[in-house]
Amino acid sequence: MIRLLVVDDSALMRRLLGDLFAAAGFTVAVARSGEEAIAQVHAFQPQVITLDIHMPGMDGLACLDRIMLERPTPVVMVSALTAQGADETLEAMALGAVDFIAKPAGAMSLVIDQLAPLLIDKVRAAAGARLPRARRLAERIRLQHARRESPAAALPSTASAADGVVLVGCSTGGPPALETLLAALPGDFPWPIVVAQHMPASFTGPLARRLDRLCALNVSEVARATPIAPGRAYIGRGDADLILARRATGIVAMAAPSSPDFHWHPSVDRLVASAATLYGPDRVVGVLMTGMGADGADEMTKLKTRGSHVIAEAEESAIVWGMPGALVRSGGATTIVPLDRIAPALVAQLVRR
Repeated sequence: MIRLLVVDDSALMRRLLGDLFAAAGFTVAVARSGEEAIAQVHAFQPQVITLDIHMPGMDGLACLDRIMLERPTPVVMVSALTAQGADETLEAMALGAVDFIAKPAGAMSLVIDQLAPLLIDKVRAAAGARLPRARRLAERIRLQHARRESPAAALPSTASAADGVVLVGCSTGGPPALETLLAALPGDFPWPIVVAQHMPASFTGPLARRLDRLCALNVSEVARATPIAPGRAYIGRGDADLILARRATGIVAMAAPSSPDFHWHPSVDRLVASAATLYGPDRVVGVLMTGMGADGADEMTKLKTRGSHVIAEAEESAIVWGMPGALVRSGGATTIVPLDRIAPALVAQLVRR
């Protein structure tokens, strides 16, 4: 049985989550504060933690920082569906949190049964996740400063500027993986990069703005039909699907109503399928990174079969090797490399064209 520690200052939330996970076969302990959580981390030694962000005294970010320093453990943050909640959650993931649970705007007790399958899947996947190297807050600030001072190296002048696109898919653990990938690419990268990251709509705008601050590339959220261009990365709006389409002015990225044919949104499979109708195989490169499930594996395997180059993140670096693992098992990966080698692999692939 998986040992789960539920940390929340709300007695109702502790009871709702505790009962839910106990019924699903977890061994559950609870903590009412960050201070109690630190004590329970050492006494109970959980395999996974759900951690509220807003608590009196030691808040969730400070508690997470201590956990990652004293006894690194997979953590799933419990976050409000607000812009402030999104920024705090993204900071938590940069500090080492594996995933997050977005609390609905209304009473949790009214929707807990509806959310139960997703919550259980997320926490169970997190329990088996590979933890990134933890970074304490002060170390994180120094890293961000270093990136602003030392932008990514320029692409070699032999790189092709021919019309093409890079398609990126990720889910659990995706925000810090995207930061690693995109921050390592130069601002003159010759193809647009279009990203499907499974997230709620209130989180994808803050994610795009965060990445834009950290990267030499221009990064934006796709909320309406947007022409795509080199040197730019486009993050699909959450709770919708992201597709590419041809207009009189060229190729545009656009948010489409989420299709019930796909389980996760923005759907990687749907993005890739839309691009395959617009570009020849030598004008598409696929990248599939950390995430639970198998979204993207089918359509990226078809890309490779058509002759496109497809990169899968290696198991050794993926927080959850579900999506890239499914791609590798289906024979759809041309290249399998750790996260920090994906950007160089992309640059090398375009230089060869």
